[in-house]
Amino acid sequence: MKKLLIGLAATSAMLTLEAQALALGDDGFRASRQLTCVLAEQSLGYLSEEEYGSKTRGVLDGFEGEERSNIYAKAIGYFDGLMFEIAESDERSVNARLKTFVTSSRCEDTVQRVSVSL
Repeated sequence: MKKLLIGLAATSAMLTLEAQALALGDDGFRASRQLTCVLAEQSLGYLSEEEYGSKTRGVLDGFEGEERSNIYAKAIGYFDGLMFEIAESDERSVNARLKTFVTSSRCEDTVQRVSVSL
């Protein structure tokens, strides 16, 4: 599932990007980081297909077609970088790396936090 998801997203992004540079502003970089967190959560099985779609749409809401493709491509690149030097067949290490990432401060923007002060 993870390979298929990443493969389809990468193919889609590459077809629309062609030879253009991946230039993003602050909002685009923040969105690509958030989308990487969503991809990691999906790969760990934390999200249903509906939740994955909803979170992905939430991250990409407000961006246009080319920008969306750039954000997706950056997120996939970052996700791929997370797996550097880990054998795909080593599921335990892959999951440990993804869990560490999902619980890190880098994924804080994807989690709604509520605090109450009295």
